[in-house]
Amino acid sequence: MKTSQTDRILKLARKTGMVRPRDLKALGIPEVYLWRLHRRGFIERVGRGLYMTNDGSATQNHSLAEAAKRVPHAIVCLISALGFHEMTTQIPHEVWLAIGAKARSPKPNGLSLRIVRFSGQPMVSGIEEHSIEGVAVRIYNPAKTVADCFKYRNKIGLDVALEALRDCKRQRRATMDELWRYAKVCRVANVMRPYLEALA
Repeated sequence: MKTSQTDRILKLARKTGMVRPRDLKALGIPEVYLWRLHRRGFIERVGRGLYMTNDGSATQNHSLAEAAKRVPHAIVCLISALGFHEMTTQIPHEVWLAIGAKARSPKPNGLSLRIVRFSGQPMVSGIEEHSIEGVAVRIYNPAKTVADCFKYRNKIGLDVALEALRDCKRQRRATMDELWRYAKVCRVANVMRPYLEALA
């Protein structure tokens, strides 16, 4: 293997957190180099078509980084966002992602995904960007996530939404003003009002 090609691939993997065969194509490097680096122990396969350097240890949020790499236009939401913000006792067995109402559904490719379609202000409001294993991951902030949970309470359960609200308030992850703001954005102000008033 050419040392320059190896160095370029490892540099890219360290910079972006994970590397895919198509990332190499953009650099004009044959995809076979990934397989050779994997065989020699320089990188490890962490998912179908996803590789990371051996010095980049996987974290508990690895699946979020993998999902963000596979579906870069999506935003981590609901149960997965609650888990990231440590506002739930639920253990998500799939990655919950928000995509646009007209966006094409992503192919899971071995990753367990739960797709929810958002539109308008609820889609674009309250997005934070976090670096997980070197990958830029878009995740809804705590207050927006709580409002989303009330909006999708029939999907995830009212008990999960209430737990998220209590944890958000107890851990001071958001102010009451932020919670009210996103309740209005998600059009669940009337649903959340009695619970917010009880916590005030």
